[in-house]
Amino acid sequence: MIKVTKLNGKTFRINPLLIETVESFPDTTIMLTNGRKYVVKESESQVSAFIKEFFQIVGLLGRRTLEEHEDEE
Repeated sequence: MIKVTKLNGKTFRINPLLIETVESFPDTTIMLTNGRKYVVKESESQVSAFIKEFFQIVGLLGRRTLEEHEDEE
């Protein structure tokens, strides 16, 4: 789960596996696969970084980087 902040200052967590899109309108809007939308204080790039970090922690991202380093040796 990633922690984000509503515009009223309350924090909540979203399962990044359910995120379909992240857009700025100018407020950052996260749309889930079930059609729900959340407007958050964090920027689009911050949300993307949270998602990337989550995928690396659970092992769904980063393997390609390891393989590239092995090729360099």
